[in-house]
Amino acid sequence: MLVLSRKKNESIVIDENIIITVVEIRGDKVRLGIQAPREVPIHRQEIFESLIKRGHLEEMAPPQEKTEQKTPDSDVDAPIENESTT
Repeated sequence: MLVLSRKKNESIVIDENIIITVVEIRGDKVRLGIQAPREVPIHRQEIFESLIKRGHLEEMAPPQEKTEQKTPDSDVDAPIENESTT
């Protein structure tokens, strides 16, 4: 495992097309902003493990590879857009 130190508003880049930015640090919690292509699935680890356990891996395939459209589970992370921090 690669371990990096970052301060608020600093980023790391993965494979030239994924950018992870430290948005906020509050106590023992760190909020991260992730910029990635839409076809890259991004989940918190506990959600990912739940999807694996329930056999929902086919839902994480890019849209062109899906054979049928399914309604996403309510516990799957959705992108946060225009969130205000007050």
